[in-house]
Amino acid sequence: MGLAIAGPSGLLAWGENEQLLGKHQTRIAKLTEQRDALRNRVKLLDPDHADPDLVGEQLRQNFNVVHPDEVVLILEPQDE
Repeated sequence: MGLAIAGPSGLLAWGENEQLLGKHQTRIAKLTEQRDALRNRVKLLDPDHADPDLVGEQLRQNFNVVHPDEVVLILEPQDE
């Protein structure tokens, strides 16, 4: 009878277990959202069907590449 109330899966631990379950479910939802976003980016960068906009964005960001018809403006930081 004592384990049913104070044991690791007893009535006293039930509230704590529910709280932990809620935290884990929230974390799982966030991780699932991140995974889906990454899966989408991988799909868009698939060599057989790459999204031209994303490929251009990645080239600009990683290799400082621009199109010949683009103009690059370098702004000096202003002191405040």
